[in-house]
Amino acid sequence: MKWNLRSRKRLKVKRPVIPVFFACDDGYVKYMMVTMRSLIAHASPENQYHLYVLHTNISQENKNKVYEMMTDNVSIGFCDVSDELKKVQEKLAVRDYYSLTTYYRIFIPELFPQYDKVLYIDSDTVLYRDIADLYSYEMGDNYIGGIQDYLVASVKIYGDYVEQVLGVSRAAYFNAGVVLINANIFRKNHIKDKFVDLLNTYSFVVAQDQDYLNILCQDHILWLDSKWNVQMTEKDERPEKEIGLVHYNLATKPWHNLDCRYGDMFWKYALETADYEALREEQRNFGEEDAKKVALAGEHLKDLALKEISNEENYLRKFVDEAQRKTSRQEIVAKREQYEREGRFDEDLEDDPPSRMLMPDEVDYLRRNMTNRLRTRYAFKIARFFMNTMIKKKQMVIKEVTGVENFRSVSGGAIITCNHFNAFDSFAAQIAYEKAIPRSMPLRKKLFRIIKEGNYTSFPGFYGFLMRNCNTLPLSSNKDTMKKFMKAVDRILQKGHLILIYPEQSLWWNYRKPKPLKKGGFTFAAKNNVPIIPMFITMEDTNTPGEGGLPVQAYSIHIAPPIYPDKNKNKAKNAEEMMAKNARVWKEIYEREYGIPLTYTCDDKYVEMYL
Repeated sequence: MKWNLRSRKRLKVKRPVIPVFFACDDGYVKYMMVTMRSLIAHASPENQYHLYVLHTNISQENKNKVYEMMTDNVSIGFCDVSDELKKVQEKLAVRDYYSLTTYYRIFIPELFPQYDKVLYIDSDTVLYRDIADLYSYEMGDNYIGGIQDYLVASVKIYGDYVEQVLGVSRAAYFNAGVVLINANIFRKNHIKDKFVDLLNTYSFVVAQDQDYLNILCQDHILWLDSKWNVQMTEKDERPEKEIGLVHYNLATKPWHNLDCRYGDMFWKYALETADYEALREEQRNFGEEDAKKVALAGEHLKDLALKEISNEENYLRKFVDEAQRKTSRQEIVAKREQYEREGRFDEDLEDDPPSRMLMPDEVDYLRRNMTNRLRTRYAFKIARFFMNTMIKKKQMVIKEVTGVENFRSVSGGAIITCNHFNAFDSFAAQIAYEKAIPRSMPLRKKLFRIIKEGNYTSFPGFYGFLMRNCNTLPLSSNKDTMKKFMKAVDRILQKGHLILIYPEQSLWWNYRKPKPLKKGGFTFAAKNNVPIIPMFITMEDTNTPGEGGLPVQAYSIHIAPPIYPDKNKNKAKNAEEMMAKNARVWKEIYEREYGIPLTYTCDDKYVEMYL
């Protein structure tokens, strides 16, 4: 690899380094300079910014123009990656290595081992604030930090493509134009080698490198604030204070369109580059024929997506081993029967992600921080989209919701209990809550969820983002964090809001019987003098095949009358009695709806509360 990093002068004081990477060819340098100028305008003097341009063919004349933009704390290097691409070419069956230039960002961790974390941004972007703020995200064990691709999330053809060809949820597909790469994890998990293997397996022709990255990083994504990739495909224009970076993606370019959204900011920084006049000339010369070519390119992209969806030999159909998934689910069913026989109701059937201790300063239980409130709003938005998509595709079926009046009858705060049988059962609880307490209701109660520590600290990807941001209240093995948790629970209930708990504690996939209850949630209710609202979800098979070929379950959500604490009894006694009443209610619902007595295959001592 040939590269050199130039700087204005040697720094006397060591500053934090922010490494930012671009991929560019000779024809795109003039746009990249605008991005760099906007970055430099917001660069803090407290940091050192190392900008790297990955290329194979940039002229010395263009390099010199870019070098002129350097400042005391912004250095720029051009990295010729031809030799590295040739090495990769040797591992590919038939492929011109120059076609690999679209995959530059995947090679960054291998080419720059000195960095544990790097930023990559496309050259059709403009910064509205210091990019060091974006770099400051802690990656944990996530492979990549990204932002949802709005086009895929909102346009049916592209959403169908990523789900039916890639096997990635449209709500969990990120745009690769702005990404924070965990270089250390990329190297540790050999992502480049996995990419080469995948490239030899299947050629994605719609979004190319973006598709590969989404498959390789699936479920290991840190979801960043959407302000850092404001895309042209979004419907509404954002106020400037809510923007970190604008991405002129797809066909909408300010150097083509006079009325391009956020175009003023592009021209503000273009004016400060050596190619300003060339950019203006390009805009003046962009005519109707050029616009037609751009439109045709967009239609061609749709055609490619439709072709891949209909292809019987597409990636998902050809390479995802359905038989293996079926075996996996059948094993879970067998394990479920074994655990019931042995009375191991406290144990999950499937492994949670490895957990770590949640510290007090890591969680804002009451969402007092404005950024956390905005993140929660965004999380609910994409969760709603994801849930609607699941319902539309019949991956989740809600047959009925009964007893919503029992939600409405409670004037203050309450604890909602629910049986735990699926990672998505909280979506069903959310639907019940929204039916009972619609948005139009004045002084609308909020619904919070108590979750496990590991689900908050260590759950990867899209679901991890929801776990951390959808009004969740994580438990913790840290004593001080738990003190903060208890205060938050008390405050939420006293403010009249609702808290969903899973008193069974363990999750058993599609297990229909109630499991023994834990006292914690009932103690919260007794302490705060609020009722328990028992909710029990029953299931029946549909004709739609689901995980492992087993039928998707249709859910009936039953909301029982609230159970109030007795003001004449102490906290411990109230907790005990409310838990017993909750168990009786769940048993009654089970036996009524399934039409069979509740029995277990284990010793009676494990399930005394139900017998």
